[in-house]
Amino acid sequence: MRAHPGPTRRTLLAAGIALVLLTGAAPAAQAIPSGHHVPGGSLVLVGGGLKDDNTQVYGEIIKRAGGPTARIGVITAASVPESQDPDANDPERCSNSACNGAYYAGLFKRHGAADAQWIPLDIDHVADADSDAVVAQINSMSGFFFGGGDQYRYLTTLLHGSRHTDSKVLAAIRAKLAHGAVVAGSSAGAQIASGRDMVSGGESYEGLRDGSAPGYFEDPTRLAYIPEGGFGFLRSGLIDTHTGTYGREGRALRLAADTRHDRVYALEENTALVVDRPGTNREHITVLGPNGVAVLDLRDARTRTTTAGWSLDGARYTYLTDRDQYDARTWAVRPAADKRPMRPTSTDPVRANPDVFSSPANPDGTPYSFRTTARTLAATRAQDTATAGTFESGPRFDVTFSKTGRFSAWTNDGVNPQTLIGMRIGIAPR
Repeated sequence: MRAHPGPTRRTLLAAGIALVLLTGAAPAAQAIPSGHHVPGGSLVLVGGGLKDDNTQVYGEIIKRAGGPTARIGVITAASVPESQDPDANDPERCSNSACNGAYYAGLFKRHGAADAQWIPLDIDHVADADSDAVVAQINSMSGFFFGGGDQYRYLTTLLHGSRHTDSKVLAAIRAKLAHGAVVAGSSAGAQIASGRDMVSGGESYEGLRDGSAPGYFEDPTRLAYIPEGGFGFLRSGLIDTHTGTYGREGRALRLAADTRHDRVYALEENTALVVDRPGTNREHITVLGPNGVAVLDLRDARTRTTTAGWSLDGARYTYLTDRDQYDARTWAVRPAADKRPMRPTSTDPVRANPDVFSSPANPDGTPYSFRTTARTLAATRAQDTATAGTFESGPRFDVTFSKTGRFSAWTNDGVNPQTLIGMRIGIAPR
């Protein structure tokens, strides 16, 4: 079988408690611009790397689209078109909009959808985004799935590029969402759900060192964003994807601080952020899958820039795992029913971590490095703080993790922390 369609790290953007409050453990929106509806449907956003056998996530999308009557429209305009794929004629190796669209349509059918169809849009057929025939196809669907690739291609095909206005197809999808449809996506297909300041590229170290800039750059390490955003389906926080695998916690914190956002949903691979009633004051979130979603809270964060470099203090890291729930309006977490507060039993110190953001420059780097340090600190009673560093220097950045009075960890086996709530994070150059 050909490789699962999806971007690599360096090529993705080079082409163009009952309730536990995040402000303290205890039992338990931005305005929508004119022209944007307040949707009544739901979102299922995956941080990339969605495995073919993830019945939990595919099943959730299909259930929300009508179960046995679900009709899924697959949109893969973030992929290269057939004209740019040297393997377009090889069904085992091809990776283009049409090939990937057929691939996902087949997956949805195998997972139980009554029908799944590729919506024929890509950067070679931009005019089709205003085709009445394609709009009719959209209107026959009960759910939509946006595939991965380069989210900037979605801007080009569905938002008229720099005009940033809805095509007829996107307007039809908005209307379907408003009336109860599900909109799902993975990687770039999740990122494009963003409101203003959608990330368009960058690595954590370069972002911390150099800051962010509006635009879209050929240099994939440069932290960049699109001020007008994506489709605006989810506006209660920034969105980032592939977070743990590619160590993007640093870039997410820097971009949020630079653009004055107080929250980031940092999605991990093969795991979904399920959003009910997005864009309303009853927006409610559930996490589904084997990894998690980090909620980065910058409400109390402070930044400073000196000759030594940029620093941040007072941010908080909450890591939600399978079936945890989150209220976007109140910032409250409800851990899954099988989880309970964890009492640390280990007396082992936290191991030194010289590559907290899983640098692509480190041949021996490992994914989920940031999460590993946070969970190891949560599991020990030997210390309340731990410091990890960046692989790169000039300057090197230290990340300090702290268990303050607001912090809590939750476990389903009594030993290993799964869910973390309100760990304090600081970043400083040295």
